[in-house]
Amino acid sequence: MTAETSQTLDRGLRVLKLLAETDHGLTVTELSKQLGVNRTVVYRLLATLEQHALVRRDAGGRARVGMGVLGLGRQVHPLVREAALPALRSLAEDVGATAHLTVVDGNDALAVAVVEPSWTDYHVAYRTGFRHALDRGAAGRAILTGRCKDINDEDGYVLTHGELEAGASGAAAPLPRDCGIEGSVGVVMLNETVPPDIGPRVLRAAQEVADVLR
Repeated sequence: MTAETSQTLDRGLRVLKLLAETDHGLTVTELSKQLGVNRTVVYRLLATLEQHALVRRDAGGRARVGMGVLGLGRQVHPLVREAALPALRSLAEDVGATAHLTVVDGNDALAVAVVEPSWTDYHVAYRTGFRHALDRGAAGRAILTGRCKDINDEDGYVLTHGELEAGASGAAAPLPRDCGIEGSVGVVMLNETVPPDIGPRVLRAAQEVADVLR
């Protein structure tokens, strides 16, 4: 901590990060131990965060991330979209296919940025705001893959065909975990199969997007 920072705010942000990293929530005692502060401080932090709907406590007293975080997350999408556009535009032009950045939204995959190639005679229409189940389509499957393994395992990207649109194939790679956004970068094209050079190019684009988000 420096003289210019707020210790209370720092602790509150650490509480949110700790809660975001667990699926089952944390008790006051567990938070107290991980933060290195007494329980009274934790109670005050949780009470303040609850007032802003950023934290909720279940019947058993375990604290979890609150629904208010979703509202903050929606405001982040335009910033993420703007940051990702150069890499997506380069990807779309290089491979002649519609490129997209997709993020997690609840149990869905949500496209937050889409760039269509400028020089092709035809391409797949894929719109910002399009959503689908995480277990269907290259974008969603890539996100699930990123949850289970390191991006460098195996090929690091996912290929699909006909899962979201008949005749369309997709390739996507998860964003590296350390970029702060759970999502994927991919392309969709009207091909029976994805050309072999597309997967590595999508993987590189995912890294480029992650670099600007860090």
